[in-house]
Amino acid sequence: MTRAGIVLRVRLVSGDRMDVTYDDPEAASEAEAIDRATLILASDSGVLRCQHGDRLLLLYARGVAAVEVAPRGAVL
Repeated sequence: MTRAGIVLRVRLVSGDRMDVTYDDPEAASEAEAIDRATLILASDSGVLRCQHGDRLLLLYARGVAAVEVAPRGAVL
């Protein structure tokens, strides 16, 4: 089973931007990974586990203003 991964360019409510990768071991495709990430961030108490370089990052939905999706490796 393959792991679907996507790159998210996140704009925070503070105005800062960051690029993170999100891997979903249960998603069969990038489209499914995008749907799962969207559902998580759409909830008030959602937390998305991502990578920023070598670091693990927990992205809290309440701090996110906007998200752009790119194919894996396009931004980082």
